[in-house]
Amino acid sequence: MRLSILILVIAFFTVADVKAAAGKKVTRTVVIENAEMALTLSSDGKAVSLVHKPTKQECLEKRTDTPVFALTEYRPYDNELFLTYPAKPRTFAADTLWREGDRLKVGFQEIAYTATITLNITDDYIGFQLTDLDYEIEKFGVKRKTEIDEFTLLQLPVKKRTHFGEWLNVVWDDKVAVNVLATDQFARIDAFDKGKYQLLYAGMDNRVKLMNVGAALITTSNEKLLDRIDRLERDYHLPPGVESRRSEAYKYSYYELRGVRTHNIDEHIAYAKQGGFKMMVLYYFDFAESMGHFPWLPAYPNGMADLQTITQKIKDAGMIPGFHIHYNKAAKNDAYVSPVPDHRLNLRRMFTLAAAIDADAITIPVEENPEGCTLENGRRMLKIGNELVAYEGYTTERPYCFTGCKRGELKSTVSHFEVGFKLGLLDVDTWPLFVRFDQNTSIQDEVGERIGNLCREAGFEFIYFDGAEDVHPPYWYNVPRAQLAVYNHIHPAPLLSEGATKSHFSWHIITRGNAFDLFRPEYIREATRKYPMYAAKYTAQDFTSINFGWNDYLAPDSTSVGMQPDMYEFICSRAAAWDCPIALMGKLNELRKHPRTADNLEVIRNWEEVRINSLLTSEQKQQLMNPEQEHFLLRNEANKLELISYEKLEGSDTYLRAFLFRRNGKTCVVYWHARGEGQLQLPVKAGRLQLFKKVGEELGIQQEGETAVLPAGDRRYLVFELSPKQVKKLWKQGILR
Repeated sequence: MRLSILILVIAFFTVADVKAAAGKKVTRTVVIENAEMALTLSSDGKAVSLVHKPTKQECLEKRTDTPVFALTEYRPYDNELFLTYPAKPRTFAADTLWREGDRLKVGFQEIAYTATITLNITDDYIGFQLTDLDYEIEKFGVKRKTEIDEFTLLQLPVKKRTHFGEWLNVVWDDKVAVNVLATDQFARIDAFDKGKYQLLYAGMDNRVKLMNVGAALITTSNEKLLDRIDRLERDYHLPPGVESRRSEAYKYSYYELRGVRTHNIDEHIAYAKQGGFKMMVLYYFDFAESMGHFPWLPAYPNGMADLQTITQKIKDAGMIPGFHIHYNKAAKNDAYVSPVPDHRLNLRRMFTLAAAIDADAITIPVEENPEGCTLENGRRMLKIGNELVAYEGYTTERPYCFTGCKRGELKSTVSHFEVGFKLGLLDVDTWPLFVRFDQNTSIQDEVGERIGNLCREAGFEFIYFDGAEDVHPPYWYNVPRAQLAVYNHIHPAPLLSEGATKSHFSWHIITRGNAFDLFRPEYIREATRKYPMYAAKYTAQDFTSINFGWNDYLAPDSTSVGMQPDMYEFICSRAAAWDCPIALMGKLNELRKHPRTADNLEVIRNWEEVRINSLLTSEQKQQLMNPEQEHFLLRNEANKLELISYEKLEGSDTYLRAFLFRRNGKTCVVYWHARGEGQLQLPVKAGRLQLFKKVGEELGIQQEGETAVLPAGDRRYLVFELSPKQVKKLWKQGILR
């Protein structure tokens, strides 16, 4: 009888009373549910069940004894606990749980905290937010309210399914998707592979923010997941990641301008149109002398007016103008760094002067051991007050000092400093052209506002967040934090964004995955297989595409065959397998001198047409996921594009490139001269082959006895009355003149 009464009024008892009841094996459960899911938790704070109601599928791995909530201290802080346990991180799991309306009350093992977690239950998701932490001090012993370093807001042992999207933090298959995601930028989202299940985690770090931080649980079908996230983004006023992914512009590849000026933008636009591009992107290097303050280059004498001329021409051509920026660091030649370094530049480590130094000192004595400070060229830089000092090395035994110092670097002023003065290791990035910002100061917001003004005045509608890795720890927080500081100043918000690095919260901001850096033509296939293809398959699990770029545009020269049509066919076809765009570097000199520019751009244009208009079947996309079998698009007699598999012919390389395929029961070859013009001699009689520039437009063939003399230049097609084996043998006998 007393036990029944206790259960009825447990919300009014102290934590000690509740824990005592739990010790008597009270078996209450708490059920939190909406229209699609039911989450059941035990009275001691364990995950019992998560059911997807429409399919009745159980989503949790049972009997894992997983606490849903927990506290972590980096060492025990309670007086009696640190007298018992060693000084290392210790997690105190939930051991008591009850519900009061829309709030969960949670008690923890060995520590007298009671957490209040407020629920936000909607038809689309269930939100969890830590809204209170109450500490009960005992009447005996030496007690004080202790620190909390980390808080586990939600962790669930979710059964593995076909897919796991690490970025979005979602486990899913063709029936069910389970997603634990942040509702603000302060929640740390992660997952831990536990063999049979993924432990989906949401928590907080007190160095970032502990209270009033939230996460949400979504359990739905995979077809409805983005709808649920879209509702969450709107309810919590997050960047519209779902809306961006569903925009028409999300499909578009882009032509990245190089060396663009008001006098050559029209030529760039003409090439971009040949390639079927619907987006053009400007790199800030093309109009600004430095990253940070963006002073205008002399080539832009009218400043913003010149930039607006360029972006307006892009819009008038029916394309979207975009902006490729660095944003979380300043160039060494920028006013943030030289001649007076800003006090908000990041310092990787701090030191204390062990003795006074005058203007002539070339050794900097310090109290702390410099061991581990970078010795990379261009990165060995100290900031002492407003002076920058380069160093050659340092000692790692007392007396500690930096040696071989060069004073007054980057035009800074040499000064005298007293003993005890604090100095820091300047956070020079790995290029090393830039200095990173301290994300805990106002500098990122200040630069974000400047970038926002540039975007608004110039009319940029796409953003590439380059160098996103250039922030200091904690990376899970500062990567999206810096991006958000810029994004929030761009009005209207960009249609879509890409970026070099992302963290969980970046999913709402970086709505299309990163482009890879440039690969040489001779390695383009190998690199595409190893990097973009793998990344596309991996990132598709996050309901996101990547960019199969950047792709260089290089004409043949003495060291390279240059970028050829078959290379762009390979890149674009593999990208199309996962509905991914590409990016092309628009270098006018290379475009002008490459003999196959028209063919290269036609290849890209064809793939843009097929991909944007969703002309590929799922079976064809599956074929394109094969890293070894190559494909190309052929425009047929009805002006439709056909997907055809082909293979490279032996003997085709740096001068003559040729690929064999079968079509309509005939053996065919597509070929071209990689470096210019010439003639191809094949030992075959007239009547055994046909020559086409385009399918349906037959060309005449010059015959010299038993030899066919064929033009070699732009891409052409041969149709043989021979078997593939015969054509391969014949091709080896060909002579290019």
